[in-house]
Amino acid sequence: MNEVEELDELDRAVVQALMIDGRAAFSRIAEVLGVSDQTVIRRYRRMRTNGLLRVIGLAVGHRVGLFESWLRVHCKPDAALAVADALARRPDIAWVTLNSGGTEIHCFTKARTREDRDALLLEKLPGTRQVTAITAHSKLRMFMGGPGQWGGLDVLSDAQVAALERPFAESGAQVKLDEAELALLAVLARDGRAGYPELARATGLSESTVRRRLDQLQAGGAVFFDVEIDPLLLGFHTQAALLATVAPADLAAAGAALGSHPEVPFAAAITGSANLLAVVICRDNDALYEYLTERIGALPAIRQLEVVPVLRTVKRAGMLMDGVRLVDPPA
Repeated sequence: MNEVEELDELDRAVVQALMIDGRAAFSRIAEVLGVSDQTVIRRYRRMRTNGLLRVIGLAVGHRVGLFESWLRVHCKPDAALAVADALARRPDIAWVTLNSGGTEIHCFTKARTREDRDALLLEKLPGTRQVTAITAHSKLRMFMGGPGQWGGLDVLSDAQVAALERPFAESGAQVKLDEAELALLAVLARDGRAGYPELARATGLSESTVRRRLDQLQAGGAVFFDVEIDPLLLGFHTQAALLATVAPADLAAAGAALGSHPEVPFAAAITGSANLLAVVICRDNDALYEYLTERIGALPAIRQLEVVPVLRTVKRAGMLMDGVRLVDPPA
């Protein structure tokens, strides 16, 4: 693997600030970091222009009625990359990775309807000759990820984090998005920091109405802002999926414990014999070993554990990957 130049401390501080509030004004971020507005703008624009970072707005799946599943797709040895690339180009699939020996693909589906999900799982994937096996697991409860703040990037002080945080509703009634809100999300999925004039043009609403709608969706827990960035740029060179088997009575506590670990940007309860899924990122293999033996080893509720290394990330939440760079999927 070619050496990747990591971001410096100020870059990482800007990244963490955007992870806390992806639409925070640059002047606010500058005030919290103790630097000038132009410094923050210059750092952000450099990372954004070079494809190193992107802020995106996403719907919270279970709050807007999406059908979300985690898939393990096994392929013939010479076909996995092509299948992964085809999956990554679908707008209803995210977080596509090549795993294990290069014959296994992991991804998340986020279908708008049950029929769309079933068509993918029962017709399209099984009908692909290069695919040898598929297992689908429903996501039941998320302990870390989405709106949750990942603790692995800890450049900012507690006071700085508190100054940037905004309230987010973790529970509430399901939200039915109308056509204007769907158009709003389509723009935010490409650029979470798109200005209100652009959002107004895309939705046909006034700028004040767009601002109010977006504030309501955020406050109601239906929309959140995420930062897409390759962990290599932050100094994390080892990534793996963890599949743990936990007794049902211990699932909530074990999931919450996993979700509190700074090495874990995503953890969720899923269906299946392995009922707890987590993604872990570490500095290197030694750090992963220490994590498994010390942190995971300290959770007696975990009865069995499968560790599946991630060889390559093909797509993150919305963007395809080209090395460490984020690129737009084809229209």
